[in-house]
Amino acid sequence: MSENVRDYTDERSEQREADELESEREREDLQCPECGGDLVADSERGETVCRDCGLVVEEDEIDRGPEWRAFDSAEKDEKSRVGAPTTNMMHDKGLSTNIGWQDKDAYGNQLSGRQREKMQRLRTWNERFRTRDSKERNLKQALGEIDRMASALGLPENVRETASVIYRRALADDLLPGRSIEGVATASLYAAARQAGTPRSLDEISNVSRVEKDEVARTYRYVVRELKLEIQPADPESYVPRFASDLGLSDEAERRARTLLQSAKEAGIHSGKSPVGLAAAAVYAASLLTNEKVTQGEVSEVANISEVTIRNRYHELLEAEGRADFR
Repeated sequence: MSENVRDYTDERSEQREADELESEREREDLQCPECGGDLVADSERGETVCRDCGLVVEEDEIDRGPEWRAFDSAEKDEKSRVGAPTTNMMHDKGLSTNIGWQDKDAYGNQLSGRQREKMQRLRTWNERFRTRDSKERNLKQALGEIDRMASALGLPENVRETASVIYRRALADDLLPGRSIEGVATASLYAAARQAGTPRSLDEISNVSRVEKDEVARTYRYVVRELKLEIQPADPESYVPRFASDLGLSDEAERRARTLLQSAKEAGIHSGKSPVGLAAAAVYAASLLTNEKVTQGEVSEVANISEVTIRNRYHELLEAEGRADFR
């Protein structure tokens, strides 16, 4: 028994001596070999230098930090690569696992028949687990519709994100009973596009939707009223850049179209008129004034509005500018 105690005591002593020796080495590593001063790491140059005498002790150190810079906590969170960012555009906010549809391994080689069957079963069960109840299935279908329509209309990601948030709020407030999923999804996208200042006309929205124009308009008014969304009336000028770009007009023609619309606002003739019709007429008039002639049919096709409307608004815009010039 005494021998065991003696052996244990000797082991403890040896361990203590080893710890003291290690601590002494660490202290030596943190001290300048020339003057004994403190060493500091210069991460910008990848060097370890003495704080007192400036001696460079180590150089060409490996930078183990990220290659990007962040100036606040929000930017740091955005740039962190510990995983994909959460998004409202997916029903599970992107937190679940996705199994790719390609039947290939990490090296790009095709999977065997048995492995393909196994992966297909895994995909099936993965989809079942991702949508556990009717609300999640509803949300998955609606967000898929929003993404499809936004892609067809060329809307940016911020509009899709806003539309997803609006639909989630409508689902949480039980606004869907009695209305179709596609109708509420379309209304959410229409509202989000107007909020973001990149509006699309009801005709454009209904062309890519699976519901009729009247149902979209009715559902849109209901969603805006129930969710108390603050949406400003559509500004005709917000349609001008897209129309001018699709028609290949110059910046001068675009500026001229904006001037025509501003004169119309000052004259008060824009009240009660379709903003899309006013924007299309302004673009047509501007193309004539800048000698970049386009036909009414071309403008009608781009703006998805009748040539009759363009002709009527076109004359009103020119009259309004004439009165402004006269004043």
